Amino acid sequence: MTYLAGVLVFVVVLLLSIGLHEIGHMVPAKRFGVRVSQYMVGFGPTLWSRTKGETEYGLKAIPLGGYVRLVGMYAPDEAVGSPPADTWYRRLARDARRASAEEIHPGEDARAFYHLSTPKKVTVMLGGPVMNLVIAFVLLGIVAVGFGTPTNTPTVSTVSQCVIPADAAPDRECLPTDPAAPGAAAGLLPGDTVVSYDGVAITSWNQLTTAIRATGDDPTPIVVERDGTRVALTVTPVVAQRPVVDKNGLPVKDAAGNPKTAAVGFLGISPTEVMERRSPLAVPGIVADTTWQTISVVGTLPGRVVDLAQTTFSNEERDANSLVGVVGIGRFAGEIASADDVTEGIKASSLLTILAVLNISLFVFNLIPLPPLDGGHVAAALWEGAHRQVARVRGRARPGPSDSAKLVPIAYAVFVVLGAVGLLLVYADLFNPIVI
Repeated sequence: MTYLAGVLVFVVVLLLSIGLHEIGHMVPAKRFGVRVSQYMVGFGPTLWSRTKGETEYGLKAIPLGGYVRLVGMYAPDEAVGSPPADTWYRRLARDARRASAEEIHPGEDARAFYHLSTPKKVTVMLGGPVMNLVIAFVLLGIVAVGFGTPTNTPTVSTVSQCVIPADAAPDRECLPTDPAAPGAAAGLLPGDTVVSYDGVAITSWNQLTTAIRATGDDPTPIVVERDGTRVALTVTPVVAQRPVVDKNGLPVKDAAGNPKTAAVGFLGISPTEVMERRSPLAVPGIVADTTWQTISVVGTLPGRVVDLAQTTFSNEERDANSLVGVVGIGRFAGEIASADDVTEGIKASSLLTILAVLNISLFVFNLIPLPPLDGGHVAAALWEGAHRQVARVRGRARPGPSDSAKLVPIAYAVFVVLGAVGLLLVYADLFNPIVI
């Protein structure tokens, strides 16, 4: 698979994800009677469009999003009491209400979005993000069940000849002053499968590394299977500063952003990675774990943006775990597709995983309760519904529709911030890219 093929696969699936996201909004809106005047994939100049029924379907030049135009998103002036327009932000809200009202055809006021009940509004707004989650579920299901997920096995892949400091460069070679690695000194060889360690049967790489780290520098019996024969050896780990990793094998960082290290037992061996197919029953857990990891990243988004800006404009080396934009993800797809040292199955699995994570990111990001994101519209609908429920409990008259157009100034501000972050990501991905 060539570099260009990987990029094309990424672009096509990205466009499909955007299109399906908007379908997630459009279908329930139409089902609830709202007139949908436009369904567009992309922004900017229209490349192609066709009107079918009452909806114009089209493709625009910039494939960085899409939209469906729901008629009557904002309640008109008379429905919200014709608020004064004596400040710039109130004028923005008034203009948004009037522009929304102009889209409503005579006699079709009942088909306006603002007339929907709170549950229906929430359903329409959540339809897009939920569609991205469904896409991710399907892609991760294909990867887990069809190709398998990367799994470290207790079969030794490489044996270090020396103990290299944890803060050394990744390509650092052994020096005469470096102490010998315990694994090599004990006679471990690539291809050995660890059967037991300190008398305990070993079934996974994580179990083995946990045991080695806890051993300290005590001589410990280890049994390996080599060419069909079990060989008993004795290893004496060294206590060395090694990176602290989480349950997913990712480095844990301190408050300053530096990798944490701990003094633990160390042998100097690495595992063999295989693709292990999973049961379909494991897919929900995989999706849940990936979603939670994405939520954790989004929760630290402001700090990550600041770090990215500082790194980019100070010509520092970019952190491998920093934010990546569409350009960077597209480059990852191309590099994975053109890699010479991996199988086609691993390439396909990696590409699908990247696309699944992208869809989960869209799901999580769109739920942020700020307009113009879907989560902002959901929050406005829930506020309106809560206001009505309070009035009902207190025995008061049912309030009219809320003036969600008041959020338009916030939407403009958020749009500007997101645009600036998007430009920063494009610049960083082009001029200070992450190397994989």
